Amino acid sequence: MSEPIRNRYEFVILFDVENGNPNGDPDAGNMPRVDPETGLGLVTDVCLKRKIRNYVETLKEDATGYRIYVKDGVPLNRSDAEAYAQLEITEKTVKEKRKAGPDLDRKIRDWMCTNFYDIRTFGAVMTTFVKAALNCGQVRGPVQLGFARSVEPVVPQEVTITRVAITTEADAEKKETEMGRKYIVPYGLYRCEGYVSANLARKTTGFSEDDLSLLWQSILNMFEHDRSAARGKMAVRELIIFKHDNELGYAPAWKLFDAVKVIRTDPNSPAPARAYSDYQVIVEENSLPNGITCQRLG
Repeated sequence: MSEPIRNRYEFVILFDVENGNPNGDPDAGNMPRVDPETGLGLVTDVCLKRKIRNYVETLKEDATGYRIYVKDGVPLNRSDAEAYAQLEITEKTVKEKRKAGPDLDRKIRDWMCTNFYDIRTFGAVMTTFVKAALNCGQVRGPVQLGFARSVEPVVPQEVTITRVAITTEADAEKKETEMGRKYIVPYGLYRCEGYVSANLARKTTGFSEDDLSLLWQSILNMFEHDRSAARGKMAVRELIIFKHDNELGYAPAWKLFDAVKVIRTDPNSPAPARAYSDYQVIVEENSLPNGITCQRLG
């Protein structure tokens, strides 16, 4: 592993969806998430982190140092128990060893951070209540994402569909087709803002320059290997990165985010946006404080 990062970062992700459901709400029949007061579409941070994890897993295939902790079909306790086994700790001896000093908790945390990319990146709560002795602690990760929000209000549509595959023999005697429905957003451009703390990387997880490069690559490609008919056509259109020349930074994050403007190409058009070309993205780089540079990827 390379050395922990030395620079603070903020970043903006712009991604869009066409005729798909970017993030269904299970409490609302899996309809696309929408802010009821503004009509703006929402995509949770958890949804985006899942796609980043999936890309890393696809690319690295559980290579040393790049395993995924929050993984489909793998109980968290299984990975916690592996850490205990590697450090020659048992559930019976861990309490006595903890009384001997705080180094044990640090060793467990460091082992988890070294082996699991998503812990090193996003952090994790590694304390479970099923077996209290399997406690690997809690880690606050240097990379944090907010909810993504659409640039303009979206209007989810319910589309009725039919299928010829009947579910039961009894139904097959009565009908030849069955009705169903799916929810789509005809088009929406979403904006997500994120943060990378060099201070937490150095003090806690060891998040490195190699990890950072993999993060940018994963963000740019997070929809490319996660296709689904339900999600329609999704694409990351641009990743805008603000890099500070030191660990603690030179300006509040909100000032940098305010420098990114997304406006309609034709502000007088009454038609709803239906393509990325209906927008233009402006980054006011001349207004950035000294010590901050901007990089645009996509």
